[in-house]
Amino acid sequence: MRDALRRPLHDLRISLLDQCNFRCPYCMPESEYHADYQFLGRKDRLTHAEILKLARIAVSLGVSKIRLTGGEPLLDRNIESLVAGIAEIDGVEDLALTTNAMLLAPRAQALKQAGLDRVTISLDSIDPVVFAVMSGGRGKLEQALAGIDAAADAGLVPVKINVVVQRGVNDAGVLDLLEHFRGSGHIVRLIEFMDVGNRNGWRMEQVVPSRELLERIGQRWPVEPKQQNYPGEVARRYVYSDGKGEIGFISSVTEPFCGSCSRARLSADGMLYTCLFATHGTDLREPLRNGADDEELKDILARIWLQRADRYSELRRPELAEAHAQSKVEMYRIGG
Repeated sequence: MRDALRRPLHDLRISLLDQCNFRCPYCMPESEYHADYQFLGRKDRLTHAEILKLARIAVSLGVSKIRLTGGEPLLDRNIESLVAGIAEIDGVEDLALTTNAMLLAPRAQALKQAGLDRVTISLDSIDPVVFAVMSGGRGKLEQALAGIDAAADAGLVPVKINVVVQRGVNDAGVLDLLEHFRGSGHIVRLIEFMDVGNRNGWRMEQVVPSRELLERIGQRWPVEPKQQNYPGEVARRYVYSDGKGEIGFISSVTEPFCGSCSRARLSADGMLYTCLFATHGTDLREPLRNGADDEELKDILARIWLQRADRYSELRRPELAEAHAQSKVEMYRIGG
């Protein structure tokens, strides 16, 4: 099954809840997501049974990779049972989790035993002061690092570490972060700061182009390009020439990869989005709860994908401020 631009549906990202224990300024600034902010209530979120139903249908349409996200997915106290249920679906070849790792250390082994294959950690700095600022004062660096170690010990590998790089915020510490993880077996991926949602005050001058970072890195450690793992992989891969590991670059702003995007995103309240920068989604919770059977839901999902023509990053005009003022879905709702 391919969309209007001939892209297949291979990946489904499922947001379990819209809450997070961080308040990263580029995602959930404390000024807006304060103590009185009303997040989704339990009845508004998809149940695990509903998620499993939609996951099975998505797999029947070609999905082979599923990623659990948030918010912070480990705030779901029963996530291990959901992982076990998804892992049992015939056709799921890769089951991953994106987390800030603050709650990961005591649960990594149980997640692996339940069937989780690997984790991606959001970690924007190895400097404790910068880390605290970028987590909105909520994060403890040593706790996140302990989560990374626990994931590796549990076999949730390769551990991928995602770093959103912002000029004047954390870009000066990129080499220190890479130095910390060189030789660890973990893969650091440097992500260009993107205009996701409407709350991060995005400006082009805040973006550090991947080619600039690659040049900085190359001056310190020689690197060589590496072949993609699979068609449609979003990161451009490099390895250190001295064999000390791999790094990746996700360059949605300066080198868009819409042409190979095979991802759909399901929010915690049952909205299906076909682009990270979507302005609207399709409500799947309503037909689910109104008794739609598997064939009806499969038909809805298929029609959504067949009509898909999203390519926001390729059409992005950074010089046009109004283009970034449109009402896009917020990143914390669909997990990046």
